[in-house]
Amino acid sequence: MKKATPGVSRLLPCSVTLLTVGVKAKQDAMTAAAMFVSENPPLLTVSVAKHIVSHDLIEQAGEFVLNVASSNQVKLARQLGFTHGREMDKFKRFGLRKEKAKKVAAPLIKGSYASIECKVITSLSAANYVIYLAEVVAYKVDEKQVPVAWHRNKYFSLAQEAR
Repeated sequence: MKKATPGVSRLLPCSVTLLTVGVKAKQDAMTAAAMFVSENPPLLTVSVAKHIVSHDLIEQAGEFVLNVASSNQVKLARQLGFTHGREMDKFKRFGLRKEKAKKVAAPLIKGSYASIECKVITSLSAANYVIYLAEVVAYKVDEKQVPVAWHRNKYFSLAQEAR
């Protein structure tokens, strides 16, 4: 058996979400992987690095949106994954089209397969990250879009069921 290294995280296929968060006039977006913990009630987890602006905004707002990336948003997922900066407006820089959420202040990203509005229940500090446990309070799905997954540092369309 191989010793655990940072590359081991690439062995587990995961969701690709575009996390959005906003407090007053300040908004941010980042690429994140999320995992459902419970279906009833609908609970999920997401981890966010402590040094980035999304972390600070989630700490203030206590809520966020997970926009499930569509196959048309792979380039955007890469860009948001590699772009950080406290003075940068990622919505303007990447031309993100947004729409108003139903129950949280963070915007939804148009063109996503789904947008899942979340309220933080609790958090746990782990190394340089904070793991948020959140409850889904609203969601919407665009069935015309196809979601993507991330595995071994590559993106894969989830267009058809494996048999």
